[in-house]
Amino acid sequence: MSAIALGADHAGFALKQLLKVWLEGQGHTVLDVGTHTAESVDYPDYASAVTDALLAGAAERGILVCGTGLGMAMAANKVPGVRAASCVDAYTAQMAREHNDANVLTLGARIVKGEDAIEIVRVWLDTAFAGDRHIRRLAKLVALERKEHRWHVPAH
Repeated sequence: MSAIALGADHAGFALKQLLKVWLEGQGHTVLDVGTHTAESVDYPDYASAVTDALLAGAAERGILVCGTGLGMAMAANKVPGVRAASCVDAYTAQMAREHNDANVLTLGARIVKGEDAIEIVRVWLDTAFAGDRHIRRLAKLVALERKEHRWHVPAH
């Protein structure tokens, strides 16, 4: 199994705890970067901690939970090398991995509840990157990160 960095703000705390127990029960090593209570905190701090763990090689993937999943995705995607996807169902989780090789999953605890969140995580972890034509597209994402995008966009 893999090492997963797991983080949440106060709105995602309870769902993070549920996911942590499930992940460990599946044999994953969980690096819980917090928060460790439901007291109000700032989500970018935990997005930073998860992405730091991912980029340092301490975890292969990261999962972040906030109220909507959106703030965590925005914060995580500011970090070069991170491809965070906010997923609301198993299909978006599958596509995030298969087409986009997402290395961070974000979830909204006010949007997705318990068993649905577990199913999203399960599919996200079990889905492999498809490669093929998607490799070219990921290279363009990297170019955007580096401000090196110079490709021609065809008119339709």
